[in-house]
Amino acid sequence: MRTVLIPAIDAGLALQAARPGSPCAGRYPATDPHRQDSRWIPFPKEELDRIQEKNMRSIDQIYIDGDFAPATGEDVLDIINPATEKTIGTYRMASREDARRGVAAAKRAQPRLAATRVSERIEMLRSLQSSVLARTDDIRDATIEEYGGPVSRAKWISQYSSDCFGFAAETLASFAFERRAGVSTVHMEPVGVSTLIAPWNASAGTICSKLASALAAGCASVIKPSELSGMQNQVVAEALHAAGLPPGAINIVTGRGNDVGDELTTNPDVRRVSFTGSTATGKVIAKAGIDTMKRVTLAMSGKSPAILLDDAEFSQAIPMALSAGFQNNGQACIAGTRILVPRARLKEANEIVQSSVAAFRVGDPADPGTTVGPVASATQFERIQRYIAAGLSQGASLLAGGPGKPEGLDAGFFVKPTIFTEVTNDMDIARDEIFGPVLVLIPYDGEENAVRIANDSLYGLEAYIYSANLERAQAVARRIHAGTVLINRTAPDLLAPFGGVRQSGIGREFGTFGIESFLEAKTITLA
Repeated sequence: MRTVLIPAIDAGLALQAARPGSPCAGRYPATDPHRQDSRWIPFPKEELDRIQEKNMRSIDQIYIDGDFAPATGEDVLDIINPATEKTIGTYRMASREDARRGVAAAKRAQPRLAATRVSERIEMLRSLQSSVLARTDDIRDATIEEYGGPVSRAKWISQYSSDCFGFAAETLASFAFERRAGVSTVHMEPVGVSTLIAPWNASAGTICSKLASALAAGCASVIKPSELSGMQNQVVAEALHAAGLPPGAINIVTGRGNDVGDELTTNPDVRRVSFTGSTATGKVIAKAGIDTMKRVTLAMSGKSPAILLDDAEFSQAIPMALSAGFQNNGQACIAGTRILVPRARLKEANEIVQSSVAAFRVGDPADPGTTVGPVASATQFERIQRYIAAGLSQGASLLAGGPGKPEGLDAGFFVKPTIFTEVTNDMDIARDEIFGPVLVLIPYDGEENAVRIANDSLYGLEAYIYSANLERAQAVARRIHAGTVLINRTAPDLLAPFGGVRQSGIGREFGTFGIESFLEAKTITLA
């Protein structure tokens, strides 16, 4: 009998996966000898193949009117584990008719939801927080398996998903739905049925964040997650269902943009669209909503600058800048992919960057020691390779990484963590959102030049500033064209407004701004 060597802990997981309903279903054994739990044992290959085949996930449901129902679309997509390139499941798409049913269910639920008291909405938000928290581990595992999110990022996303509802409940408790303006009273009322569109790279967190604000405002929703996040979507849908909200308050319909997406952004019964994704898709959605004058907010692409001021402590600032740039394997709209360095200190920065990246571990995203996992798909891998080639052909100096896969990682969509230096801001690698582990170091001459380069972009989502002088850093931050500027930190404030300027977006999410984006102001003035 042919056997393969796998870590002992994964042999246990494989055997657990053989049990129907096991949360380990679909997990592939890791083969990274660096894992702390890697006491290797032989495991029968035929048995391993049988377990994996048995536990192939077949996801073919949507969620409408408080219950799961079969998706009726014709397209069935393969779910690929990007760390192994193996098929781990299939995902049936919904149809345009499914989307219409979702909107109809939300429309029926809207009057009742709009009439709920604040205390009732807080109770619903707390129930959602609890039910999503109960599935934290499953959200984490799906995030790792389905798009290769490193375990540290996957843990953060899974915790953040439940926290969103808690933050919304706290904000709602003191939110003013009635205000005075002059001699008038202003009533803040739910805008109505809302479409919530989430991307594959942060599916669970984005779904929960948007839903929390919509529900706090009293809006019934139809959620369209990415068709590339089937496992994440299923876990989240099950968690939301377990919260026991009124039928129709939450509906989830996943499908292609040209039918399901089109229906959800043009249907006259939808009054609000909240979208997170690429700028190209956001423009299509904005145009689609014009005919019925929907309120549309867009959180889109970025090419965020990370400015190292000349007084920054590079030994501390550069590791933070690299962390911000390589977060989520570089697949984050907020990634700080343009690192601006004082020309006089470029050599010093190059040396620290090289030594830092040399210590990175690329590999199994489930391994806590992994710094950079795979990118999400073959398509994404090829796109990133084209940009690396463009950087070389346009004259940038390669400081780390480069074309191809890391040594020893033939399977999986792994990209070498790549950094170019001596980059000018007119190069493709400095202009375009690559969405992968590729960063650029751009030298600047003086603070004015740094601000000019930072603002010389189509985008304006987020920026990072590193300085020993907080007063100076704040003065620079006020001059940067971005929705958010983080100073000497990489973690966002999840109660502060989030969104972009220019081609990074329209509108804001999170906290009071997130709730208000789902409300309309009605003025009542007495004689």
